[in-house]
Amino acid sequence: MRYFVAALVALSYLVFCVLTVVKHRRTQQRQQAQWGEGRRDAVLVAFASQTGMAEQLALQTMHSLRRAGMAVRMAPLGDITEADLQATQLALFVASTTGEGDAPDAAAGFAQRMARTAPEASLAGLRFGVLALGDRSYQQYCAFGLALQAWLRRHHAQPLFDAIEVDNGDAGALRHWQHQLSVLSGHSDDADWSAPTYGRWRLAQRRLLNPGSLGDPVFHLALTPLDLPAPAWQAGDIAEIGPRHGAGEVQRFMQALGLQDAALAEALAGYQLPHDSAGREALRGLPPASLLAQLQPLPHRAYSIASLPQDGALELLVRLMHQPDGRPGLGSGWLGLHAEQGQEIALRVRSNSAFHPPADERPLILVGNGTGLAGLRAHLRARVAAGQRRNWLVFGERSRQHDYFHGDEIDAWQAQGWLERLDLAFSRDQAERVYVQDKLREAADELRTWVGQGASLYVCGSLQGMAAGVAAALEEVLGEATLIALAEQGRYRRDVY
Repeated sequence: MRYFVAALVALSYLVFCVLTVVKHRRTQQRQQAQWGEGRRDAVLVAFASQTGMAEQLALQTMHSLRRAGMAVRMAPLGDITEADLQATQLALFVASTTGEGDAPDAAAGFAQRMARTAPEASLAGLRFGVLALGDRSYQQYCAFGLALQAWLRRHHAQPLFDAIEVDNGDAGALRHWQHQLSVLSGHSDDADWSAPTYGRWRLAQRRLLNPGSLGDPVFHLALTPLDLPAPAWQAGDIAEIGPRHGAGEVQRFMQALGLQDAALAEALAGYQLPHDSAGREALRGLPPASLLAQLQPLPHRAYSIASLPQDGALELLVRLMHQPDGRPGLGSGWLGLHAEQGQEIALRVRSNSAFHPPADERPLILVGNGTGLAGLRAHLRARVAAGQRRNWLVFGERSRQHDYFHGDEIDAWQAQGWLERLDLAFSRDQAERVYVQDKLREAADELRTWVGQGASLYVCGSLQGMAAGVAAALEEVLGEATLIALAEQGRYRRDVY
């Protein structure tokens, strides 16, 4: 009898385990169906984790994209096959490095398959981004993530942006990754994963650069530090701005809730405010502290810095953007419309080492459009300060008359010999549209010559349209193998957004 009871208990436990596994798998299947498993247009978020950090960041990445309404599937990199990648249109990889440049244990099999992949294997239909985690105290910093990026490029996958390297969980690099996610999804309202610690700056100058333009207004802004000593920065670095709502936006929100409190209004300017009636009603009647506790802080906005510390101010080029309902963009509205000259601005400088200047005097080719000129302008100022004259600028906008930002300065650099070559693409100045990628094709022979002489290529501007067009033109002129080699050597760098 004892043995019968024991067998019955064991059988019951076995049945319980089987039912639990079946239930778990059904739950997974429901979730996968809900979030796009099996759909070619679903974003693949793949992670290679040793200590759990990469998996956690992949999870945050997945949730960010899902909140934007995108179909997403997440999987360990070790479970991904070449066929999976060939059936995927967009993939984001979060990859740690362990030991001296090795793949995490769970991704070792994938690394072996990378090494055995036939040279002719193609991933041409795949667009991708890589978040590479590492520790600069090790010689092979971020080696596996960078090797993964190189492997994808060698097999014709198209990078959305340069690999983002994260040193010991650096919060600034992770905000850069989050920014790229917002560009991909078109959803920029997610709270920062790690809020920046801002410094205090003053808006010293705001000047409209394109009066009469067919495009949206573009402003040149100069900011000076209120906290001393001021942080240093290099060409290529980023300014992270803590935006605030304009007074009208806050006032409309408070009127909808029947609130009259000047101190509360000042605080609300830094929080995300619901615009739907249901969201507002949920806040009605709450005391100020409780109301603020229900709201998320406004996320930062990032801008390429257009100046050097020795210029005496941190300068930006900001185009006024608009939200789907017509309201001004959060960051551009704050900097371009709402903040008054002399007003305090919350700002943090973030190092962007992937877009820092070349370490030597090699020739430099700078390509960009629109407000992407900001990052290129800082590089040109650095080159002039260093006495380096072998510079080539390719810049595009709508019309020369209205949109040649800092044209007098650029023309002066050319006249003084600081720009060996200048190519301008003003798309609306002739019947046929002309863009920077067209100028690169026209100058194919000289482009190949400069690259043969060791030139680096830096691209700054819009991810949508310009970046892909320039990449296609460079691949056409230089060849895919050369472009991949330039990227691996750090001679082809992009700051696109």
